[in-house]
Amino acid sequence: MDLLKAEENPSFTPLIGGVSSDIWRVDLQYGPICIKRALPKLKVAADWRAPIERNASEVAWIEKAAEIVPSCVPTILGQDEAAGLFAMPFYDPTNYKLWKSELRDGRAESQIAQSVGERLGQIHAETANDSALARQFENDAIFYDIRIEPYLVATGRAHNDLGAAFERLVSLTAATKFVLVHGDVSPKNILLGSEGPIFLDAECACYGDPAFDLAFCLNHLLLKCLWTPAAAGEFLVCFEKMKEAYLSWVHWEAVEELEQRTAALLPGLFLARVDGKSPVEYLTKEDDKLRVRRTARALLAKPVPQLSDISFAWREELGL
Repeated sequence: MDLLKAEENPSFTPLIGGVSSDIWRVDLQYGPICIKRALPKLKVAADWRAPIERNASEVAWIEKAAEIVPSCVPTILGQDEAAGLFAMPFYDPTNYKLWKSELRDGRAESQIAQSVGERLGQIHAETANDSALARQFENDAIFYDIRIEPYLVATGRAHNDLGAAFERLVSLTAATKFVLVHGDVSPKNILLGSEGPIFLDAECACYGDPAFDLAFCLNHLLLKCLWTPAAAGEFLVCFEKMKEAYLSWVHWEAVEELEQRTAALLPGLFLARVDGKSPVEYLTKEDDKLRVRRTARALLAKPVPQLSDISFAWREELGL
């Protein structure tokens, strides 16, 4: 990648956080950078494997998003596609807060959620119905391996009485192709900087269903209500603000159709974070898991057309 001077002997410090890649801070003479390498086997209890070519898809997604909202992604400093790695700036945590950490501590600012919805909506709007992008990001096999199978297929196996509902979600998500999808829009992959949210970790990028990105992120706002109960009401305000900001960008299909797909998918992803291959690490109490199962299963058995119906159902479950 030609980032080192011949005489340099940089230090490498592993960074923690993700399950799908090794990430290091590398201290060079001109300052620190970050190197990310995709792993063929993810760091979870289940046997979860995925091709390392997804690292190149992440770089391509970042480069495209930079054309649309330059401040919403890191700069690519170098890439070794054969090795499945790339370099980007190191973001000093003093100046860049991780949204997940902010939410954990109860700092649920609706303006941040709105900005995330706006930026995601803008990226989707600017990439909609683009046949060239659809060919470039024809990553259906990778998306199946690291999103559809571990979240929807695996959870459907765990709840076989809802198997038909999960099969419908799998079929619809796989068949719907409108925009460039990030695939892992979650608070752990969003840094908060002076110029707004910065999206990281686009390994799952594909040309697909915008409902997946929206549902995936909204799901985390529902789950955070159990992690930091004192801020649950504020998290649900964030849920509404993100949804409204995102939907204001939708032009490639009827807003009602996209919202209905999102509302159908969200309970499946909600249940997946308890009983799929990648359960969230902070839900450890069985009572909390039962709350998720009870709400998600009811919504899967009887889908609702609007996302506000889901937040209302969750409010009722939480007694808010």
